[in-house]
Amino acid sequence: MDITIHQTYLPQDDPDAALSFYRDILGFEVRNDVGYNGLRWITVGPVGQPGTSIVLHPPAADPGITDEERRTIVEMMAKGTYAAINLATKDLDSTFEKLQAGDVEVVQEPTDQPYGVRDCAFRDPAGNMVRIQELR
Repeated sequence: MDITIHQTYLPQDDPDAALSFYRDILGFEVRNDVGYNGLRWITVGPVGQPGTSIVLHPPAADPGITDEERRTIVEMMAKGTYAAINLATKDLDSTFEKLQAGDVEVVQEPTDQPYGVRDCAFRDPAGNMVRIQELR
């Protein structure tokens, strides 16, 4: 089989803040920005990697979700426990410094983990956990 990761989804509850974070702070390019019924789906991705994208979507926009499930999603997003993504870079320290300068919510400074990776963690504007690992 020849399978690749094409898109992943992360919820966003403020499209402009999400766009600012992923485009202006992380440096991703905007590939699509679609509005429908007052909601926005924004597709971003790393420059030079057109086959890999993140779709920043309105939480609980699926019509099959109950009101109770919507409340749970909103509560989990507020706590930062609903969604996460792992990214990677060759220069973790430099990337971390740029993120700090962008006034992001730092969860963990660059650390050598006991499981063999060096990484840092922070939250995007919607509370999603973003971890960046150093490529070795």
